[in-house]
Amino acid sequence: MSRISDALLKSGGYISIAKYEREGALPEQAAQEGPGPAVNVAAAGAEAPRRPPGLEDIPVEEISEERLRRVPLIADPRGGAADRFRFLRLRLLELQKQKDRRRLLVTSPLPKDGKSTITLNTAAVMADAGKRTVLIVDADLHHAAISELTGLKGRPGLAECLMSGADPMSAVVRLEPLACYFLPAGTPVGNPTELLQSATLGGVISALAARFEWMIVDSPPVAPFTDALTLKKETDAALLVVRAGKTPGEAVENAANLLGQEHVAAIVFNAVEGLDRLYSKYYRYYSSKK
Repeated sequence: MSRISDALLKSGGYISIAKYEREGALPEQAAQEGPGPAVNVAAAGAEAPRRPPGLEDIPVEEISEERLRRVPLIADPRGGAADRFRFLRLRLLELQKQKDRRRLLVTSPLPKDGKSTITLNTAAVMADAGKRTVLIVDADLHHAAISELTGLKGRPGLAECLMSGADPMSAVVRLEPLACYFLPAGTPVGNPTELLQSATLGGVISALAARFEWMIVDSPPVAPFTDALTLKKETDAALLVVRAGKTPGEAVENAANLLGQEHVAAIVFNAVEGLDRLYSKYYRYYSSKK
């Protein structure tokens, strides 16, 4: 890896996310994501979270149990992946205290590194059952993975706001039971990269950021598009998602260099083998002591 990646590793600027099984993966993504656990929605806990002033009238979209299999905080709240997302939350809250960074870019060196699943889970853990207002922006206008994961692909969203200048809040929905907010990608007309490079983008992002405590922007991968570098200008920090054992070191190096050390808050190692077995072992040990 590059000196940038090495520096992040030495300073603790990395987080490992356990590989968790996902039975019943969505058909269009089963090949790239692999299979996983039955969902226990009750494990999420769940009274209706607070609706902050100014956000009371935002329409609610319920995420189906099938799609919640991608969210270990709900599907497997005691597992290794859920715990690592809670650790990620601690790191991000530390970052906020140090430099007041609230606009977070999530990207990856290459496609299929799992960045959109990381984005969705990061938003859910940061929202913490409604304790914070968190907005996901699906800015991957090429693939719209989060819009697909949530079943909202094709709904008006960021693309329409950039094309027409419409109020972006008019397209925002609240995702339950994740207790976070979401601006879908929408359906771009023409070249998505050109659309993101329009002068309208900065105004849209600023208008949204003023309404939420945290904004998490799901970006296309650093390669082969320039979109991540365009979106970088509108965010305070980035998470670089790397698929453990699969993303080539050269691709990580190139992405880290393009984003810049000062902007990369952490490298997230996705789908790390063996972490869940370790967590299960210690969970059984401590449960037996009760």
